[in-house]
Amino acid sequence: MAACCKGSGLHHEMGSKNEVKQKISKEEKKLMKKQAKVKHILLKHEGVETVSHPSKSLVIANGGLGNGVGRHRLLTVLEQCGKVESLVMPPNKPYSFVTYTSTDEAVNAYSSLSGHEISSNEWEQKITLYFSFVDKVELKEVLPPALPPGLVIIEEFVTSEEELAMLEGVDWTSDIANQKSLKHRRVKHYGYEFRYDNNNVDKDQPLPGGLPGFCTSVVERCLQQGLIKHKPDQLTVNQYEPGQGIPPHIDTHSAFEDEIISISLGSEIVMEFKHPNDSNVQVMLPQRSLLIMSGESRYLWTHGITPRKFDVVQDSEGQKVKTISGNIEELTLKKRGTRTSFTFRKVRRNACDCAFPSVCDSQQSQEKEAAPQVSVLGVEALEKEYVHKVYEDIAGHFSSTRHTPWPKVVDFLVTLPDGAIVADIGCGNGKYLGINKNLYMIGCDRSKNLVNICGEKKFEASVCDALDVPFRAGSFDACLSIAVIHHFATEERRLRALIELTGLLRSGGKALIYVWAMEQEYNKKKSKYLKENKNNKEQKTLNIQDGGLKPDTNTVLPVHTNRTTFESRDLLVPWHLKPSTRPNSTVTSKQSNEEEQGPRSVYHRYYHVFHDGELEGLCRKLENITILQSYYDQGNWCVILEKS
Repeated sequence: MAACCKGSGLHHEMGSKNEVKQKISKEEKKLMKKQAKVKHILLKHEGVETVSHPSKSLVIANGGLGNGVGRHRLLTVLEQCGKVESLVMPPNKPYSFVTYTSTDEAVNAYSSLSGHEISSNEWEQKITLYFSFVDKVELKEVLPPALPPGLVIIEEFVTSEEELAMLEGVDWTSDIANQKSLKHRRVKHYGYEFRYDNNNVDKDQPLPGGLPGFCTSVVERCLQQGLIKHKPDQLTVNQYEPGQGIPPHIDTHSAFEDEIISISLGSEIVMEFKHPNDSNVQVMLPQRSLLIMSGESRYLWTHGITPRKFDVVQDSEGQKVKTISGNIEELTLKKRGTRTSFTFRKVRRNACDCAFPSVCDSQQSQEKEAAPQVSVLGVEALEKEYVHKVYEDIAGHFSSTRHTPWPKVVDFLVTLPDGAIVADIGCGNGKYLGINKNLYMIGCDRSKNLVNICGEKKFEASVCDALDVPFRAGSFDACLSIAVIHHFATEERRLRALIELTGLLRSGGKALIYVWAMEQEYNKKKSKYLKENKNNKEQKTLNIQDGGLKPDTNTVLPVHTNRTTFESRDLLVPWHLKPSTRPNSTVTSKQSNEEEQGPRSVYHRYYHVFHDGELEGLCRKLENITILQSYYDQGNWCVILEKS
């Protein structure tokens, strides 16, 4: 593979008119069409704008980390045409940017290398490079993300002699009962077998022999240096060949104590940590390093290894512990080797009471066992106990999580005419009251504490019930009801709330209504709410008739598992109140710090989640009301009504 760097006579867009008139070969025509197509794709999908005049910088389509081209491989080709000033290779992108020291060198590369074939590093297949000029390469300086809280990596924790002894100590040819060949790796257990069918261990069935002797010195060193508090009694050995990995997961809370330690032997690897808010951190685990996960990194973040043969790493001598992103002028591909991880854990003998109940199987199980009994309550008492009282108690914490307006609600408000009078029924902390300064907005809510928060923000709001709003009928140009009507426990009361709401509208007035949807996955897309926890999908079932609860119903409502699909239309949804925001608490800072370490209070809110078409059907029972629009928005069914 040798590139001619004296110019191939290709006719590009910077040529003169006389040059364009020269005869163009079929191959050149084909290349020009390909380049034009590539330019369009780069602009449409990546926002990379090319130029028709020569410059020192070019974008190289097909030549990127995302399609298996490594830095050294690409530099070898580019440097044949001149001195490369910089080569920028964005992670996971199928293109890169090269800047030469002169425009002439860039023109030489454009003429000589466009349409040039090279073999990719990863898939060992031929790929064709396509070059286009760009005015400049804008480098966004991205600081490497911080390691997840509680994550510690210690380089060269074991010696090469200890590494060899541990690798040779694992006998993959015997004791077949305690080892498995999984789809993406080979696994062997000591102390206790980890059960992949329930993601737990049988605490009453230890394996004979305990932990192997070849690990004793490493475990003792961790204890002596204070890296762990508990002496491990369970070991899982995973062996990964290049191209193998492990799905993102959190080690089961109820199975193991806090610290989990893992030693990487044989080869380095990049492990991905992901927070529930979708932020992720790529972390390099060097060969012979020790990984310690505790606190948030152990209990809340998932960790996993993507199955692939190459990792994106920093192109530096001796990869050090760092998060992978940082300087994109130094990223390259590195082939994986065979890696064997030794993961040590301490089997837990009691329930987990960590500060992350939304992903804790122990605490969610306790919530279900303590499901509130509503069998003797009427529907009004149900709403008072599991709606009104709850929001009064959680108002401060609830308000702190409700600060970002939903875009389509904002769209509704900004399209209203200037001077319109608008009522927000169930306004909460007043999130929407100040969106459009050209409107006159007034809010109301059943929670006095939430109304007080509106007052602190200088918004006009009053305390009232959505079934009996103390505003003059027919006096509003528009009304909002966002996440309110699903808190009424019967169809009759939900209809009464709609009648009260639309009764406030003048002729031609409009109302926007949002309610929670039963369908948290719609058109093959999951809502932001839905973060499925496969270990915690079990839920007590309840056979509710289509109309929901009846006034004389005697039953027990199921407690929903947060961030999972709804399995009942009438249910109780937990709210985990932070200790520092508990109502009527006057504590010293020292007491507050102590309380922060304890379990949180759990409140349960009643919801009736609406199935597809249910809200529309309810609105059709209203007189003099037209449904202008019905739509689904991030796990909610929504309607816009007009009073005729």
